Amino acid sequence: MTERDLFYRYLGLPSFTPLALDIVKAEGIYLFDRDGKKYIDMVSGITVSNIGHRHPKVLDAIRKQIDQYLHVNVYGEFIQSPQVHLAKRLAELLPDSLDSTYFVNSGSEAIEGALKLAKRYTGRTEIISFLDSYHGSTHGSLSITGNEILKNVFRPLLPDIRLAEYNNYCHLEKISTRTACVVIEMVQAEAGIIPVEEYFIHQLKKRCTKYGVLIIVDDVQMGMGRTGKLFSFEHYDFVPDILVIAKALGAGMPLGAFIAPRKMMDTLAFNPELGHITTFGGHPVSCAAALAGLEVLLSDQLIGTAEEKGLQIQEKLVGHPSISEVRRVGLALGVDLVKPEKRNAFTKAALEQGIIIDWYMFKPATFRIAPPLTINFEEIDLACQKIVRALDSLI
Repeated sequence: MTERDLFYRYLGLPSFTPLALDIVKAEGIYLFDRDGKKYIDMVSGITVSNIGHRHPKVLDAIRKQIDQYLHVNVYGEFIQSPQVHLAKRLAELLPDSLDSTYFVNSGSEAIEGALKLAKRYTGRTEIISFLDSYHGSTHGSLSITGNEILKNVFRPLLPDIRLAEYNNYCHLEKISTRTACVVIEMVQAEAGIIPVEEYFIHQLKKRCTKYGVLIIVDDVQMGMGRTGKLFSFEHYDFVPDILVIAKALGAGMPLGAFIAPRKMMDTLAFNPELGHITTFGGHPVSCAAALAGLEVLLSDQLIGTAEEKGLQIQEKLVGHPSISEVRRVGLALGVDLVKPEKRNAFTKAALEQGIIIDWYMFKPATFRIAPPLTINFEEIDLACQKIVRALDSLI
């Protein structure tokens, strides 16, 4: 049996129509398949590879760590150098209140931990999230995701979940003394790149402060430089009570985290003790990779060029007859097709051109562009030429 045969025979798959590209190598912004074809990765493994694939400084950090130790004990029991130095570095880069990091394996698990922390700290159970939000696929994270198609067959889910309309300040009246937390993305990614409005976030903060409600920012997709700031909330005069990060945090390795004030985080350590535990969260190799990747983001000035690079892509696509709208925040774009029924044809045409694109979960006619932040301006020109040729085939 070929590996393709094994893929379909033995793997549990989330879809009957995977791209099923047989990738044998990745380097920088490029992926290579078994036949030697080269693709430009315009989605960064769904906003994971912000510093590109196999960055040499990340590989060096991984090699050094595997020469020392891999897993030694469950998270939080032993002092492990990669964990403590990564947590310290994050605290240095975040507002003073966000000084305690709990490492986990993924974005969904980070959301789960943040929800538990909010309920434990406030003593309340109600959680408010937003329509068209996406927070993960585990039971708790799915419960607060704002799409009923994903959720319905898995009900009953968590109780006491209320959905509000994003950017509609009238819906903030749902926040009350029963509410433990509000979970929000500064940019709704799976809705097709919809940023929060400044007035809305101001009113949200005001209402939550009035009723003692925590604000959790889900920065899993849009964090780590994607928006032109290290963290997306930095675009606003606002600091969340709890921050959730993952995806690009691990620089290609599995890692997530929820970050909160120390006095809040400490409530997971008593009544009951071990209020949140994880075996592999904060794996030393993942943390070593993350620390190296974070320094690449900061030292190579990748974050500062995200806006200019995103604008370059936007300007080259706006006005194409196959496109109805382009929305953008930093180096993340949502591009609407005029003819949604051409989606599969466009995907095929893009692959033929050597371009990997993807679609937003809640906007099936909107394709995702979120290349590694390491992409240079010449590579953007080349990628856009290929995308335009694929779009031309739809006319």
